[in-house]
Amino acid sequence: MKKISLYVAIITLLLGISGNINAQNKMLDEKQRKIITISALTAKGDLEKLKTELNAGLDAGLTVNQIKEALVHLYAYCGFPRSIRGLQTFMEVLDERKANGITDELGADASPINDDGNKYERGKKILGELTQTPQPETLSGYSAFAPTIDTFLKEHLFADIFERDVLTYAERELVTVSVISSIGNAEPMLRSHLAICLNVGLTPEQLQQFVDIIKSTIGKKEAKSAQKVLDGVIKTHKSK
Repeated sequence: MKKISLYVAIITLLLGISGNINAQNKMLDEKQRKIITISALTAKGDLEKLKTELNAGLDAGLTVNQIKEALVHLYAYCGFPRSIRGLQTFMEVLDERKANGITDELGADASPINDDGNKYERGKKILGELTQTPQPETLSGYSAFAPTIDTFLKEHLFADIFERDVLTYAERELVTVSVISSIGNAEPMLRSHLAICLNVGLTPEQLQQFVDIIKSTIGKKEAKSAQKVLDGVIKTHKSK
């Protein structure tokens, strides 16, 4: 009887450990959390809070080049002024840390892109991978209305930017949804990119954490809008 009780206790313990590991695996790590806060505050233009989060991001293990890449990436979603102010703020942070004797890891540069194929087709292919949907040959909607923006989108955003390997697709999507949530009134784009987040390996639990971080970092209004979109995306994802 004692042996049976012992076996039950061991199995219960092992199941508990397994459950804790699984729960931890569904959590955003500290680097991912800081990518969200840095991106959101840059998009919002809150430079004082951004300085705090840039320091926290470096302390969490993000390299200088990873943070620079995130700040460059987000210009495609909130413009050069916000991106450049973010970079200038980051320069200040690095100078202050250096003056205090802190040496931060520079990290890897982007690898050279050796593919000399048609840039539009390369971007189109990457967009297809992200959305897990074949891209149509015939333009429609805003792309048909203004074909130039479709060209810029495919060639620059999804080729020039997404091809760079300093950040993973998942990290780039965290930057993207953080920016879109923070600027507001772009729900169709947020819906598309939250779906892409699931496609590139982020979990519903991690995206719920993302909304919670937006709430604590940017505000209840932005988080409420993001939550509504996320609920719809997860419902659609489960029905597939």
